[in-house]
Amino acid sequence: MADIIRLHGVTFGYERHPAVHHLSGAVRTGSLTAVVGPNGAGKSTLLKGIMGLARPLEGRVELVGLKPAEVAYLPQQAEIDRGFPISVLDTVLLGHWRTIGTFGAVTAPLLARGRAALESVGLGDFERRAIASLSVGQFQRVLFARMLVQDARLILLDEPFSAIDDRTTVDLLRLVCHWHGEGRTVMVVSHDFDQVRAHFPEALLLAREPVAWGAAAEVLSPANLARARAMSEAWDEHAGRCHRGAAA
Repeated sequence: MADIIRLHGVTFGYERHPAVHHLSGAVRTGSLTAVVGPNGAGKSTLLKGIMGLARPLEGRVELVGLKPAEVAYLPQQAEIDRGFPISVLDTVLLGHWRTIGTFGAVTAPLLARGRAALESVGLGDFERRAIASLSVGQFQRVLFARMLVQDARLILLDEPFSAIDDRTTVDLLRLVCHWHGEGRTVMVVSHDFDQVRAHFPEALLLAREPVAWGAAAEVLSPANLARARAMSEAWDEHAGRCHRGAAA
């Protein structure tokens, strides 16, 4: 199976302090991968780096044969401003913006796709509701509906099941598995190891540096998890950039 993402010794960080160190590897087209690790392990930073929202301090990210319109990214809900006065349906229709542009009109077929997406996440009667009036789980369903209309080949989800109810988690996880079944490539940041073992064929375990990457059952071994914990306990928040092969 061909690669869709290639990471070449990449290090991401903020203000010259690395958050993800020396990560090399490839994500295969059509794969479903969970990105796991301790808090502060660099999981969210990795997704932002793949999206181009965090620039590498070293190395590079290669998106193989992908156009910007073919990548969909969902950040954590805490990073999304829900104060803007916009309806549920209009939020979903924003998923079409790469197709229609800033000033393009939403055609009848695009409108129908937006409504169908809302139906598919169980919010068919919510299209006129303001997003500020929604629960956390309802708003997450809206965001997934928006991603549905994007029709992306690569989907990046940062903690999509955090702080939402069990029923919503089950419904949205079913949608993630459906995307995988369609041959789309999906990467999901998760803290739920049981969920990863049950639903994700592949996993990347980070502790700022890669600990293991491969089949989820092997990655989430007791030995690897213990190593990740030990690495997280040894972090120095004030450390500068590090280099492979530097003299001791």
